[in-house]
Amino acid sequence: MSTAPAVEPTGGPAWTVGDVIVHRIDEIPLPAATGAWLLPAATPDVVMAQDWLRPSFADDEGLLRIDSHSFAFSLRGRRVLVDTGIGNGKRRANPAWHDLDTDYLRRLTAAGFPPDTVDLVILTHLHADHVGWNTREVNGAWVPTFPNARYVTSRTEREFWAGYAMDEARAQMFRDSVTPVEEAGLLDLVDVPAAGAGVAPGLRLLPTPGHTPGHVAVELTARGRTAVITGDCVHHPVQLAHPAVGACVDIDPERSESSRRALLGALADTHTLLLGTHFAPPTAGRVVSREGAYRLAPVPAGVH
Repeated sequence: MSTAPAVEPTGGPAWTVGDVIVHRIDEIPLPAATGAWLLPAATPDVVMAQDWLRPSFADDEGLLRIDSHSFAFSLRGRRVLVDTGIGNGKRRANPAWHDLDTDYLRRLTAAGFPPDTVDLVILTHLHADHVGWNTREVNGAWVPTFPNARYVTSRTEREFWAGYAMDEARAQMFRDSVTPVEEAGLLDLVDVPAAGAGVAPGLRLLPTPGHTPGHVAVELTARGRTAVITGDCVHHPVQLAHPAVGACVDIDPERSESSRRALLGALADTHTLLLGTHFAPPTAGRVVSREGAYRLAPVPAGVH
């Protein structure tokens, strides 16, 4: 655990879960075309039929709003970051992710989490928009951004990609954002059984396979309150109303839908706070049963 002096957080959206403050660390809103590409079944007609999605999660033409951000919090002395976004200066095939220059690290530091003070980085899965800030470029080399942290992901996830025939774009992502962490000896692989896996007191990985074989959601519990960070098990709130709507990049679409239905069913009509890894502001809410499926009842930042 970090022994660095605490940094007083300033600004940025945050939610309180028990006695834990969960900060959203913004990276970048994704282009309007992202939703139609990522969730092709979420057509404007489908979106417009869910009036609760507008104006926060969709515009007046039924185009989805999708963001890239991380979540950071301190839990029982551990300073935790969940997913690391796209990253700066990365060579990517997707133009929306290519060679970014954002203020992500400044925002992370302003929230009270300078990179050297982070103890634990949880990666819900190993896709380019979730591992990018694993590393940053220093003197022409990619080095771990969080040198004092343990990086954690599912063993199933890493072993799947180790045996996967990667195209050059994905291989490049591993070279600049995953392999340097492994070579530094900072990556820990966790076996995640059906019941989930504890990685620290109050912190559990929930198996939500399908988007990728080892995908996990992250459950945080403090003082009797619970929050779940979705990763890409749920990309957008429209999937609460239509759990069958899947992402074009789901490796196993049927399993992805099954994981999504199971997670939403477990959270429905409870006090658990759902924090969407790609949800536009207000980003967080509670899952409410509605017409045989669900909707998100938003919980604005700052609300306990």
